[in-house]
This record gives sequence, C-alpha cells and structure tokens, in this order.
Amino acid sequence: MATQPNPTRVVLVTGPSGAGRSTAINVLEDLGFEAIDNIPLRMIPRLFEGEPLAHPMALGIDVRNRDFSLARLLELHDDLLRETEGNATLLYLDCRPDILLRRYSETRRRHPMAQAETPEIGIAREIELLRPVESRADILIDTSNLSPHDLKAELHQWFADATSQKLSVALQSFSYKRGIPHGVDMVFDCRFLSNPHWEAHLRGKTGLDAEVREFVASDSRLSTFLGKISDMLAFLLPEVDREGKTHVSIGIGCTGGQHRSVVVTEQVARTLAVQGWRVSIGHKELERRGMVPAVTAASADLGGTTE
Repeated sequence: MATQPNPTRVVLVTGPSGAGRSTAINVLEDLGFEAIDNIPLRMIPRLFEGEPLAHPMALGIDVRNRDFSLARLLELHDDLLRETEGNATLLYLDCRPDILLRRYSETRRRHPMAQAETPEIGIAREIELLRPVESRADILIDTSNLSPHDLKAELHQWFADATSQKLSVALQSFSYKRGIPHGVDMVFDCRFLSNPHWEAHLRGKTGLDAEVREFVASDSRLSTFLGKISDMLAFLLPEVDREGKTHVSIGIGCTGGQHRSVVVTEQVARTLAVQGWRVSIGHKELERRGMVPAVTAASADLGGTTE
C-alpha cells in the first residue's frame, strides 16, 4: 500500500448484519466522505495508489464478501493506521442479538451466515466471528435502541468535523401560477411587493436586470422583508444543520416567477453566501422559458461560494 503524501481520514465500517452499516455508510457519504460499501478486502489497497485522496473515505466491510478474512481485516486496519499516520478509524456497529432477530423477522430476510438454518444461529455465528474486531474497534456504537435518525446524529458527532461539508441551501424562484415546486422545505411569498409587470418598459425584463432590481428595491417593504427572512434563516439553518440534514430547499414565489421572486432569491442567496453557507440558485420560471441556465442561474456573482 503506497503511503499518501497528505494522509486523509479513512473509516472502516463493520459490525453484525442488521446493525446499521448501510445507514452509516449513507450518512458518511452525506458528510462528504467518498463511500464504498461491500468492497472486497483485496481491492482496498488499490484505492490508495496514485494521486492523494481528495476526500476522506468510508469503506463498508461485510462478512458476506467472499474474500472476507478476520486476519486480513485486522491486518488491513494496521496497514491503514501506518499509511495514514494514525488517521484510520475502525467503526464497529454493535446490536443485541434479540434486536437483530427482530429486525430480520420484520424484513423476512435470511441471515447471510445461516442460509439454511434459523436466523438465531446465523446471528450468534457472526457475532462470535467478529468478536476480535469488536475488541479492536476505535469507535463502538450500540444501535440496539437507536432509530436511523438517532444513529445519524451519533455519527455526526463523531465525524462531521472530518470534512468541510456544511448544510447546502438550494434557493429557487417560482411562479405561483404554476404551483409551489415539489420538495421544497419552506416557501416565502413576494406577491405583496410592487410588481414590475405593470411597467411596460420592465415587463419583458427579469429580476436579473438592474432596472428591475432597482424598481423592486424602491418598494420600502423589501428591506424589511429581506431582514425578516435573514433573521429566520439565521435561526433555522444552524438548527437544521445540527439535526443532521445535508440539504434544505427554499422556494421564493411571485405571481409570474419572473421579477420579484428572482430579485429576492438573488438577494437572499448573497446574504447566505456571505454567512458561509453553501448556496445554489435556480430560477424555475426563467429556466422553463430558456431565459437562464438551469440550477446555477446568476450564481457567478456570489464569489464562487455556490455549487
């Protein structure tokens, strides 16, 4: 295994089947890890050949892999500790046998280590096989009484600082004529603001044009509206981030989705970007009309903070 010039964090995730490994892998991926589940042990050293890793890596290890070997797994852990200068973590997800049995009963799946026998036998066999791994674990999480949400929160406490990943905020303007976009987490309504549509020289322009921005800004209510949105998001976004969500979508609507909502979306995006949030912008109605590229509409002005 080639030594990484700038070693990054590597997490090996294992434990008895049904204890939550797949959930953990998905959470780590959301946190910015490059995640690979069920990877054969013989393939892992190849991941560290060549260029340095750009992101921390999470690797799910399953006893069902045909090349699984207890000795090989423990040796791999030793190798990674050496090659990453101690920045390799063996995460073991444990669970009581009765809980594992209940989970298998609910899914009606066969246990991978007892295809022709009862699940109890397979569970006991796997726990015994993994006992040396459990004793070696750097982090041991008992998932017996944890919901997937609880496990996610626990993993955030251990690993959120391993990447610079933050909650991403997707802002999109839209037209109320066409309905609220599917999947948004919260919506703000701009229809009370003065409407540029009724000004003939502005009707064909969009909220990306300076003349429209100036017209909307001339409504004294805009600054108050933006201030209240900023105050609300300043409270909500850190709470959403602490809850473990990795993405939040905010819709900002006006009647036609062309003027006021576009102006407000751009302004809110700039404020959030200055505060350090990862922001992306979409203008649903302008995209539909082919007036602006999708998703990253007008994002260049945010100084490279958007995605």
